[in-house]
Amino acid sequence: MYDVVTFGEAMIRLEPNGQYERLERANLLKTTLGGAEINVSAALANIGKLSTAIVTKLPANPLGRWIEHNLSSFKVGTDLIVHGGLRVGTYYSEQGSRPRTTSVVYDRKHSSFAESTINDYALDYANQAKVFHTTGITLALSDTTREAAVEMIKSFHNNGTLVSFDVNYRANLWGESEARECIEEILPFVDILFISEETCRRMFARTGSLEEILRDFATTYDIQLIASTKRKVINQSQHQFSSLVYDARNDVFHTSEAPYNIEVVDKIGSGDAYIAGVLYGLLRYHFDPKVAQEYGDAFSTIFLYKII
Repeated sequence: MYDVVTFGEAMIRLEPNGQYERLERANLLKTTLGGAEINVSAALANIGKLSTAIVTKLPANPLGRWIEHNLSSFKVGTDLIVHGGLRVGTYYSEQGSRPRTTSVVYDRKHSSFAESTINDYALDYANQAKVFHTTGITLALSDTTREAAVEMIKSFHNNGTLVSFDVNYRANLWGESEARECIEEILPFVDILFISEETCRRMFARTGSLEEILRDFATTYDIQLIASTKRKVINQSQHQFSSLVYDARNDVFHTSEAPYNIEVVDKIGSGDAYIAGVLYGLLRYHFDPKVAQEYGDAFSTIFLYKII
């Protein structure tokens, strides 16, 4: 039924209407959709023209309907959404300018999604997608979302669907030891893994070159493909972006021919755009890892940054 199904929280992002304006001084906030899994679904549906849907829980109130209407406008399927609970998760972002960095304030406790359980979601669609994608953020939100995500990962995997997982570690949601223990439980069910070099070295305490680390992950957990982005921060508005993809089936690494030199417009969601590009390349080009790596770079830089 779908090329990609994602599981995660659908949020409202609020930010000052004026560029570089501080939240504490803002009188007017603009609203947009937010959430890692939404970003992946929307990018694939709009840029990649693939069929996507998100599994989430929204309250049956005007804010929940606002999110659902916006998802539909981004061509993301909403028929797997369940309704209930009292509130949507929100976050407030403040765009930085040198030397002040971009900052985010979350307000997502007790949201409909955070309090959802596996019993809220039917799993009879686990064989109706080519790829299932979720993130470590969903695992970290609550014990119940963690249980639901783990059960979905296993269910989609057992039904022959490719499972894509972005570690996406957030220190303000859970500790490294708790995250490592939980993620190590689900890695044997993951086919496509997205993980940063910092997470490999800090959370998982891996040593050696990044190539050696990714190869070890693939061997230990039988993962088909692992992707890691590289960002060199020149300053707040200038970055260099590249990535490394390991094709475990053929024991081959693919990387950018040269880093993109980019002027940062809005870095929130750039990692999600990269994931969308990789998944697009895999689905459209018969699981070609090199093409996937190139599309990952392109999606992240062209559509969320301004190339210079």
